[in-house]
Amino acid sequence: MDKGLDIVFYFGDKMGDVKKLNYDIFQHPVHEVKNYQFGPLKWQSHVAWLGFKKKYKTFIMLGEPMTISTWILLLTGKLLGKRMIFWTHGWYGREGVLKKIIKKVFFGLADYTLTYGEYARNLMIEAGLDGEKIKVIHNSLAYSEQLSLREHLSGKPLYTEHFQNNHPVIVFIGRLTPVKKLHMLLQACVVSKQKNSNYNLVFVGDGEEKERLIQETKDLEIEGNVWFYGPSYDEKELSELLYNADVCVAPGNIGLTAMHAMSYGCPCISHDDFTLQMPEFEAINEGVTGSFFKYNDVDSLSTCIDNWITTHSNDREQIRTNCFREIDERWNPYRQMDLLKQVVQ
Repeated sequence: MDKGLDIVFYFGDKMGDVKKLNYDIFQHPVHEVKNYQFGPLKWQSHVAWLGFKKKYKTFIMLGEPMTISTWILLLTGKLLGKRMIFWTHGWYGREGVLKKIIKKVFFGLADYTLTYGEYARNLMIEAGLDGEKIKVIHNSLAYSEQLSLREHLSGKPLYTEHFQNNHPVIVFIGRLTPVKKLHMLLQACVVSKQKNSNYNLVFVGDGEEKERLIQETKDLEIEGNVWFYGPSYDEKELSELLYNADVCVAPGNIGLTAMHAMSYGCPCISHDDFTLQMPEFEAINEGVTGSFFKYNDVDSLSTCIDNWITTHSNDREQIRTNCFREIDERWNPYRQMDLLKQVVQ
């Protein structure tokens, strides 16, 4: 966006423990506003009155209907003839009656709504919103860097050297947090082991659940098959870890983990309750780039992993190709920029 649009950025000062951007990388102006939370409601300083600035003709905003300052900006912008665009998760499928009404009014006022996935777009159309004004923008990571690294990847024995066996390797990459339900993955590996299906499990990342997971690994007596690799911010290192794994499994919502894994040819498994998923679940094409198991069901997760490994043990290269194609065709910033340029004109 910084390179392709004539733009001014407004970023919130904080969002949980998410690390801030380095503003020095931008060639266009950057302003930081303060985020305030009042129960379920939010407010961003200075944002509400931006619609009155004559130099701004188009606004691309986070589509958060519980942010009061966004409502004011939306209404004033519409009254003054500005183009108002939301970039948002949109609909989840678990909204109650009141939230549906609020969201329908909110998104109905926008000139365009850009959703991360088709699932949300379809739900919004079912709710009576105009499908012509809802475009799917998907999501992306550091695609250019990942594409460059991908071209030099090849099979390496890093897992056989670490584990001293040839068992299939399951990887998880991301924050080790309760919402990821990673204890289910440990339990599923035990269930599979009881069926004579043995796996090695690698956790790439850090987080509040790490110590609990380490203890559960000891309690389940599978320490020899679990590697707490720890956090890594070296993309080359991560590319090799993902490329050489058999499958990435996220028992909770999968989110950008799917983007990261598939960028390096690693298929993904996650749960099938899409109302609780993040939009990136759509990158999983059953039997092509991954698979789904029954939500919150350890036995189903075990069976899903077993079936995937058994079915695809001999077509790993084809699976890598499938994953690369998914990212190259839908989940990259070049496709996103093409769409942004269309809607801001």
